[in-house]
Amino acid sequence: MRFLSWFVADVAGLAVAAWFFDGIWFEGADWQEKLVPLLIGAAILSVIHMYVAPVVKLLSLPFIIVTLGLFLLVVNACMLLLADWVGGLFDLGFGVEGFWTAVGGSIVLSIVGAFTSAFVLERE
Repeated sequence: MRFLSWFVADVAGLAVAAWFFDGIWFEGADWQEKLVPLLIGAAILSVIHMYVAPVVKLLSLPFIIVTLGLFLLVVNACMLLLADWVGGLFDLGFGVEGFWTAVGGSIVLSIVGAFTSAFVLERE
């Protein structure tokens, strides 16, 4: 169930981040053709959030403490770039161009993910 909530939050976050930033893109002429790369990119990002991100956050804990949590932006941006790299290996039609675009995308992903988790997924 946790994967499903991360997946929904990542789909919404990636869609909003791609809308805000030109450097985050999905291949396709219209929104119907961009839907499959969006879903695949969100699935890759959700798997990375489940398995890779906790290990990286644990290993970078001293930097996170010293920067009062601001280093989490760098960690989340690296996770977004890792999802781009994995998507590029399989030519899935999902891309992130540059570190600063990834930082902005990670901020948008965090905000949209928090909103999605708080208001949409937690209503039962």
